[in-house]
Amino acid sequence: MKQYSLLLVVFLSAIGMQAQDARSFSFNLYGGYNFSDELDYDGYSATIEDGFQYGAGFEYFFIENNSIEIKYLRADTKIPFYGPAGNQLNAGDDKGAFNYILADYTYYFDTGSNLLPYLGAGAGVGIVETPQSGNGTYFAWDVKGGVKIKTASSVSVNINAYLESMSAAVGNSYYWTYWGPVGVEDYVSTFQFGLGAVISFNFKN
Repeated sequence: MKQYSLLLVVFLSAIGMQAQDARSFSFNLYGGYNFSDELDYDGYSATIEDGFQYGAGFEYFFIENNSIEIKYLRADTKIPFYGPAGNQLNAGDDKGAFNYILADYTYYFDTGSNLLPYLGAGAGVGIVETPQSGNGTYFAWDVKGGVKIKTASSVSVNINAYLESMSAAVGNSYYWTYWGPVGVEDYVSTFQFGLGAVISFNFKN
């Protein structure tokens, strides 16, 4: 009985050591380029122009090849806004910024080499800054895919592609039904595709 107890203790200790080895974290520095997107609603339109994006994140590997991350991203850009007649309503005052605060899940595929392909997705809040209306906070999400390139040091480089989106309520549409008019809230969503790189500083507990 003592032998079985000893084996059980050794087995549980080995599991615990393996889990501890799997627990590590990374500090990530982001850089990317977002491509433009166009929005249309009720005769009005806006363009989110191309722009560079930067930010930082804290990534925790709770299981080997599985991580969760809290990250902040910012892109300074121009957002020209046009009326139904096609005239720009914010000429000379169209600078803005998009901020993302997201919680991401990422899975890394173990290839047995220094190249780790990965897929991930996340959700959180987006903050839009414009001179005309100040700051607005909206629901945001992203999806991403790329390759992590490990080196002999604690620094690694990620090359990735991503899609980021925000959704904002802009009004109501009414539809006639058997019971009378029914209002449905309208939403406008941004969809910005981007390409980027991440420098990761990797640490183990």
